[in-house]
Amino acid sequence: MNFVDMLKDAATRNQSMLCVGLDPEPARFPTHWQGNAAHIYDFCAAIVDATADLVCAFKPQIAYFAAHRAEAQLEQLIAHMRRVAPHVPVILDAKRGDIGSTAEQYAKEAFERYEADAVTLSPFMGFDSVAPYLKYPGKGAILLCRTSNPGGDDFQPQHLADLPGQPRLYEHLAQLAQGAWNTNGQLGLVVGATYPQEVAAVRRLAPTVPLLIPGVGAQGGDAEATVKAGYTGPGSVAINSSRAVLYASSGADFAAAARAEALRTRDLLNAAAAA
Repeated sequence: MNFVDMLKDAATRNQSMLCVGLDPEPARFPTHWQGNAAHIYDFCAAIVDATADLVCAFKPQIAYFAAHRAEAQLEQLIAHMRRVAPHVPVILDAKRGDIGSTAEQYAKEAFERYEADAVTLSPFMGFDSVAPYLKYPGKGAILLCRTSNPGGDDFQPQHLADLPGQPRLYEHLAQLAQGAWNTNGQLGLVVGATYPQEVAAVRRLAPTVPLLIPGVGAQGGDAEATVKAGYTGPGSVAINSSRAVLYASSGADFAAAARAEALRTRDLLNAAAAA
């Protein structure tokens, strides 16, 4: 099953638009593991076990593992996901962006070493920085488009004067992802929940491309507005929450608290779609 179909299947099976981001910070671990990076796998695996039936995707952020020399724990974690939730796609949040043989190596890392179903990419070096990932049949490449951070305003909403209609940069990326760049049918776009009007604009330009939407939860994005702007059916959006789920409790009940927060968020998103 390819990434897009897998996302749709998980969204339908779990009745969910929620993607849980796995950004392990040992300093925020429960008291009995606090500060101990050797327990990154244990912490994340407990979150996966507690939420696997509530999500449409999991999104491990590679920097949180690499910073603690925990790449082996990331491999172990993804293998665990395959065992306990084989129907849930794994999006490796790496935001790679390079060309030629270097991009080929990054693609090999994402899809062969970690066996992810999709990877996030920075597309600003052009299509030849994306093409190596599209050579992997059925694998997803999710391009940064309109990100949730304030600094995204520096470039992404600027108009491109040399193109017909002078589209904004993020609008041009959305058009490319819907059309010429989507050579394997597995492209997606990252659009922040902090900009629901831009989510709506991207959806108009890229009606069939799945959107990975960070910014709900700790970043304060409007969940209801985000759903109304981007959701068109199962698998059309993966709305990410990381810290609000991971650190719902600092006690021994952290996994149960994570499940409760994930359930609350999933139901909130579903209610917004039904409204």
